[in-house]
Amino acid sequence: MNDPGVAHGFTSVDSQPRPGDWVRVLDRVAAEPFYAAYKQRLQELLHPVAGGLFLEVGAGTGDAAQALRSRWGTEVVAVDTSLTMAAQARARGLAHTFVADGHRLPFGAGRFDGVWADRVLQHVADPDRVLDELLRVVRPGGRVALADPDYDTQVLDIDDQDLARRVLRFRADVLLRNGTLAHRHGGLLAARGLDDITVEARTLVVRDPSAVDHVMGLRTWAHTAAARGHLDPADADRFVGRFDEAVRLGRFTYAVTFFLTAGTVPTGWVRPGSPRPAAS
Repeated sequence: MNDPGVAHGFTSVDSQPRPGDWVRVLDRVAAEPFYAAYKQRLQELLHPVAGGLFLEVGAGTGDAAQALRSRWGTEVVAVDTSLTMAAQARARGLAHTFVADGHRLPFGAGRFDGVWADRVLQHVADPDRVLDELLRVVRPGGRVALADPDYDTQVLDIDDQDLARRVLRFRADVLLRNGTLAHRHGGLLAARGLDDITVEARTLVVRDPSAVDHVMGLRTWAHTAAARGHLDPADADRFVGRFDEAVRLGRFTYAVTFFLTAGTVPTGWVRPGSPRPAAS
């Protein structure tokens, strides 16, 4: 069940009480080896070449865009819906940064050699429209790459597995707009006629509860669910107790799988539903 009335903080960073907190979340994530490794692999799936022009949609602080530019000698344009994030990206040296919405990218068709969106589609209002926009701005033969966690794959080792599943379902179905979409990215690209589609899975396994709690706030999910009427407050208290018990006993394990998906825009690609040129 989706709860569109309360969006995740990353959908509206600038309206949060402390927007800078979300910058720090991204910085903490970027410091984790798992995230650094999958981000590099995602960029490899773009097949970047020196001098190519690439676009990152939902670029956040711009660190990934900077990495693509420095590692492969590309030109990079970054967009984000947040003024806070765009300012950070510019302050960190990414000059070609714009505030823009992925549903309506301010670029002409076929402008880029490749485009990527990392942990973006899970947050957007209309992932189909955003995906069509990504494809629109890539030249024929260019690449599109996507990455998101799929919260249908979550597991959590606490003593009460039924309660764990209920809280994890809240994360998957309510806290995120499209929290279970990632395993379908390949199919969405295939339906749009892309070539050379690749799908890779990487599982984040967390044994240190402070890592997942400080970045994702896992320990707080149950009380958030209770506050929104999705869980009894007593169950929320019990979840925290079981969580802390698992930590104390050294049994804590949380895992979720990320899907990295990429494809090539074929020559003559036409947006699905668009009129095709008349035969000569």
